[in-house]
Amino acid sequence: MHVIITGGSSGIGLAVARLAVAEGHKVSIIARNPDRLRDALKALDNSAHTQAVCADVKDAIAIDNAIRTCMEKFGDCDVLVTSAGIVEPALFNELTEAQFNEQFETNFLGTVNAVRAVYPLMKTRGNGSIMMIASGAALIGIPGYTAYCASKAALASFAESLRSEVGQDVHVGISFPPDTLTPQLAVELPKRPVAAQALMGSHKAWPVEKVAEGVFNGIRRRKKQVHFGWELEALAWLGPFIKPFIYKKVRR
Repeated sequence: MHVIITGGSSGIGLAVARLAVAEGHKVSIIARNPDRLRDALKALDNSAHTQAVCADVKDAIAIDNAIRTCMEKFGDCDVLVTSAGIVEPALFNELTEAQFNEQFETNFLGTVNAVRAVYPLMKTRGNGSIMMIASGAALIGIPGYTAYCASKAALASFAESLRSEVGQDVHVGISFPPDTLTPQLAVELPKRPVAAQALMGSHKAWPVEKVAEGVFNGIRRRKKQVHFGWELEALAWLGPFIKPFIYKKVRR
């Protein structure tokens, strides 16, 4: 099986790549930083069954070419995991237009670009799996995360709409991870606004390995949605009833 992972040089993407390699699958990782890619490839033992290709998911042509390069060596994509993403916390009136757009273009359009590169072949073959990595932030509007929440919520609608088109042959899933112990979280936390912290509470971040296991199990079981912890699952299914009480508590 050939697994292609965008954002595979670190965080959840790299952790999922480790699991796929451990099961003996061919793994291609894609990311925009060549130095991190080299380090990630070494961490995956740099075997004959792993490869790394440099591309920015925001660039539709570049990501299409990168995925074609991956498939030339390891064959058609059986599983696509879209883990590339960025977050820049700041209140809306403090976010520059460039900061807002980059988050939306990377998190949402970057995923769309990667899916577009593999979807036609999967649909023609009548099999394959796509797992998009969203965030628990897709389930609720968080102060200081207007761009991030919007981009991740858009992924949820995209996944649902795509699933309605393809039927049962191609698996389209989406994961909603909580705060996860990744290099990105370490950069994000010092910038997190007080209002966001009040809404999100003091929950401990999840180990990246545990989140990756949830994502990988979701692919194995062809789950439509993957949630982490009872609180986020309750928010996913009962959000319209729960969120007014959450916001009221934060305002107090």
